Amino acid sequence: MSVEEQVLHYPIPNDAALDPPAEWERLRSTCPVAHVTLPSGDRATLLTRYEDVKQVLADPRFTRQLTAPDAARLSAEGGLFNNEMSQIIPDGGEEHQRWRRLVVKWFTARRMAAMRPAMTRIAEDLIDDMVKRGAPGDLRADFGFPLPVYVICDMLGVPAADRDRFSYWSDTLLNLTRYKKAETEAAQGEFFQYMSDHVAARRRQLGDDLLSELIAVGGPEDGGLTDLQILVTGMALLVAGHETTANMIGKMVSMLLADRDRWERLLADPSLIRTTVEESLRFDASSGFGLPRYLPEETEVSGTVLPRGTTVVCSMAAANRDESAFEAADQMDLSRSPNPHLAFGAGAHSCLGQALARTELQVVLEVLLRKLPTLELAVPVEELEPVEGLAVGGLRTVPVRW
Repeated sequence: MSVEEQVLHYPIPNDAALDPPAEWERLRSTCPVAHVTLPSGDRATLLTRYEDVKQVLADPRFTRQLTAPDAARLSAEGGLFNNEMSQIIPDGGEEHQRWRRLVVKWFTARRMAAMRPAMTRIAEDLIDDMVKRGAPGDLRADFGFPLPVYVICDMLGVPAADRDRFSYWSDTLLNLTRYKKAETEAAQGEFFQYMSDHVAARRRQLGDDLLSELIAVGGPEDGGLTDLQILVTGMALLVAGHETTANMIGKMVSMLLADRDRWERLLADPSLIRTTVEESLRFDASSGFGLPRYLPEETEVSGTVLPRGTTVVCSMAAANRDESAFEAADQMDLSRSPNPHLAFGAGAHSCLGQALARTELQVVLEVLLRKLPTLELAVPVEELEPVEGLAVGGLRTVPVRW
């Protein structure tokens, strides 16, 4: 059977938690537009080349909402991309731009710079607590998960004490195979009710947070959002604002500790922190599902005609290892610049919170290098276990000592 006739099961498992699947290189070179079967059993088309992924992600015609009758379902058990909530935030055109303009004000570089001292204090306190408990610690549970949760909760004005509930609700929204349909529907109902109560409370008494500011703008007639759009924006930001960054913190630190020379180089030259964060984002081989896109019209990609109604999965992680876009793509180069990776997507739908994620990751390295220069993995890198069954990639635990 030729490569073109094979139908791979997607996501393709990694050989080891931090390593890319061997198939990526083969697909990029011989079958860049590949047929795959999703966890739901539905068929989709997988893109692995840099130029192809960038082309589709940057094309405003292609939507991230997979609610069309002929769109592929990611999971048979329900989840973020195929449910009705995904339709509430406008997906394109002037309405999407208006939504983005209202929300992006909270994610500017200037605002991130203002938040940085508070982020640093949170990071220092978390490290102090981990050290008090003694080695070995779990960098994911003790540090990587709570840091972005505290930050996004503060931005949304929700209590960080509820973080375990947020984590569970987020996981069910990002479900591929971990939860049954009844579990995901019940959790999403609880999450919706929680955020509905929170928005109602904010409406009664505005605070200094993103949701209060969206409420203060007024409704659509005033250039603002509907109640439902504000509520779903809160849910979406809470999920996106902690889950991906929490996972990335664990992976980034693991990548750097997996080769001691990388960590020592950073210790010797902390000015490399910014480019190291970018290279960690590019080099991340376990970033999860990638971004699905629905093609409402016939499109040509890499010389292949994709019919209307095709669901495409853009693997940014595979594209970020493309030798045609990055010299020595399979090497982690802490000083790589420029680094036009696609970890945050491309075009009008590129990640809204990328300035926040970058700032958090930079603060993580600044604080760890300063407070725990002797940090090391407490298990061989081969024993790190990936997160299973969710649309985001990560490590289950990151055991460390110092």
